[in-house]
Amino acid sequence: MATRTLDTKGLNCPLPVLKARKAIKDLGPGDTLEVLSTDPSSVEDFEAFCHTTGNELLESAGEEGVFRFLIRVRA
Repeated sequence: MATRTLDTKGLNCPLPVLKARKAIKDLGPGDTLEVLSTDPSSVEDFEAFCHTTGNELLESAGEEGVFRFLIRVRA
């Protein structure tokens, strides 16, 4: 279960990543953020975001047009 869930459905790039970046600032090391998005480009965006920030992308899945990302905040 995620520490926090962020619903960015209906928003397009780069808003889901920008909102996730802001939400992560309020979380502590090891906490998890679940992000829900309908933007197909968010799959690549969140992979790149986690790679550049050092946060860990634990899960990336899509079902019925909704993408779900589970991110662990870096220590």
